[in-house]
Amino acid sequence: MSGAALGIEIVVVFFLALFLLHRYADFRKQQRMVLFGTLLAWYLCFLIVFILPLDISTTIYKQCKIDHEEHASVSLVTALISNQTAGNSTTATPTKSVPKVCYKPWSYIPDGIMPVFWRVVYWTSQCLTWLLLPFMQSYARSGGFSITGKIKTALIENAIYYGTYLLIFGSLLIYVAVHPQWHLSWYELQTIGITAANTWGLFLLVLLLGYGLVEIPRSYWNASRQGHLLIKTYFKAAKLMTEKADAEENLEDVMECPVEYQEKMGRNMDDYEDFDDKQNTYPSEKNLVKLHKQVIYAVQRHNRTHVQWQILLQQAMHLEDVAKNETSSAHQFVHSFPSTEPTSWLSPYLYTPTVEWYWECLLRQWFYRLLAVLLSLFSVGVVWSECTFFSTRPVLSLFAVFIQLAERDYNYLYIEMACFITIFFLCTCVYSTVFRIRVFNYYYLASHHQTDAYSLQFSGMLFCRLTPPLCLNFLGLIHMDSAISHQLKEQTAYTSIMGSMRVLSFIANGFYIYYPMLILLLCIATYFSLGTRCLNLLGFQQFVGDNEMTSDLIDEGKELIRREKRKRQRTEDGENRRREWKERYGNTREDTARNRNRNEAAEMTETNYSDTVPIPNTSPNRQVKYSRTGRGTERDSIELLEDAEPLDFNAETLSDDPLETDSTRHVPGRYLSMSSSRSRIFDDV
Repeated sequence: MSGAALGIEIVVVFFLALFLLHRYADFRKQQRMVLFGTLLAWYLCFLIVFILPLDISTTIYKQCKIDHEEHASVSLVTALISNQTAGNSTTATPTKSVPKVCYKPWSYIPDGIMPVFWRVVYWTSQCLTWLLLPFMQSYARSGGFSITGKIKTALIENAIYYGTYLLIFGSLLIYVAVHPQWHLSWYELQTIGITAANTWGLFLLVLLLGYGLVEIPRSYWNASRQGHLLIKTYFKAAKLMTEKADAEENLEDVMECPVEYQEKMGRNMDDYEDFDDKQNTYPSEKNLVKLHKQVIYAVQRHNRTHVQWQILLQQAMHLEDVAKNETSSAHQFVHSFPSTEPTSWLSPYLYTPTVEWYWECLLRQWFYRLLAVLLSLFSVGVVWSECTFFSTRPVLSLFAVFIQLAERDYNYLYIEMACFITIFFLCTCVYSTVFRIRVFNYYYLASHHQTDAYSLQFSGMLFCRLTPPLCLNFLGLIHMDSAISHQLKEQTAYTSIMGSMRVLSFIANGFYIYYPMLILLLCIATYFSLGTRCLNLLGFQQFVGDNEMTSDLIDEGKELIRREKRKRQRTEDGENRRREWKERYGNTREDTARNRNRNEAAEMTETNYSDTVPIPNTSPNRQVKYSRTGRGTERDSIELLEDAEPLDFNAETLSDDPLETDSTRHVPGRYLSMSSSRSRIFDDV
């Protein structure tokens, strides 16, 4: 199994990142470079999360071997000293000590692999987040019509990002340069760059983590309350309808020509004025680039709000169905409308209406409540450990206590699972906040393939900046980072590429230790929804229970959902009527058409639909043809019977008649001169 676990996780993590990207991005419409850059950023960050537990178990095994060798050497020296003291240094047998046996973990990674692996992953992610992704982000969003124009726009927009990073790096560089105890070298410059990047990431990490530790357990608890969830869905519907209307209006505005150009074109197209090219002012290339950028954003926003409205409508109708079925004594879940989402062929056999009723109306709320309680306990443990992880004697961090207890028995599987679950929970709190936050619709991750290129790459940048400090913070929680715990122990391969943070003592001994304590204050503020209330006071509509604006939006959303249900009901009734009439008269219509084709084919073999009779006073060879009109009455009665269908105002047109085969019947609303001519005399007129 040497290295096999590493290879398996590398492959599994790739497909996980690909699946997540497919959920948010559109592979058919997005640019290939955008998809590749985002996929690579997400993949590298997920690799760090999944591979770090293997690095920890391997490091514990190496520490055991070191302790084993030190214990054996100390025992031998002690025995030799005791023998020399007793005067039996040549003949006495030294005391044998039984050292503790070190067991190799099942996922052991050979020496030399992990340092190279971490260097490639870390520096690739840093190049992506600070250099390539910001440039690609601005390049994809640019409205330029040439590659040169897009590159120029991207360089100008990214000057602020590069300037911020250079400012932090330059400040730390000056600090080390003037410090009398340190001399600049490549190792110290590398440490300064890593420290600057991790400081930036840790500053944002604490903010997102403090929000996620409270909001994720609370979201599952609120999901168990069907009434609360339905009311919040009404609120979202009202807000989304407003956003949808704004997106449609914005799209109409950007698709129209500007007013000043319309007036100029109107003046220049006057028949009584001389057309002068010098006086005619055309829009500049800069204005066209700006207009093109606005069109791209408007189209993306319009499509996103339309898809989100359909999804939210399905959720609201489903929650209303749950509320209606809760009082059902038949224990059979009944849907108001058939689901539009595709289902697997096993769903009718496994997820029956009875199973669906027990899950939706009974078991689901209890499952979510239990999950919310477990997540709340986990959040409390994280907050306590963040505030006490710097204390090594006694050990106050809960995660450090659990890892050290498992280390005594060399239970590597438990160590890896505990580390993975803890890191996964921390990443969920941070990443879910990244997926939820919205910056005035400028940055917005939307599922069902509705995320634009700018938001995708911005998320990749955030992941690459947040993941390294998150993992370093976790290593500090379990006391495996010597820069924080100040213990002489074997370092993980991940810590070795970060360099010694003691180069910058005020960051290693100050910022990294005391700044995470702010998580406690952020959790308290999130629990009392202080941020939501502040945004609501500033005019941004937020869901606050005891607010008049919130109540008005809830009523408005309820009416919108009711209107959409009536519209869908009318559409479904129209389809049912058409289906009933087709089933009732469809066979008659098909038989009539079949008989008509058969009779026409039979008559074609005769005298071309006519009988020949001689005409008096003419030559015997001259014949005249006349049409049979005996079947006209029967044909008219059949057509009247077939045209007796109910009118459906949902149809596209009212003049469509698939049975209209007679060439003499003209389409209503057309001039006779525009209809088809039998003699084809006026075809060229």
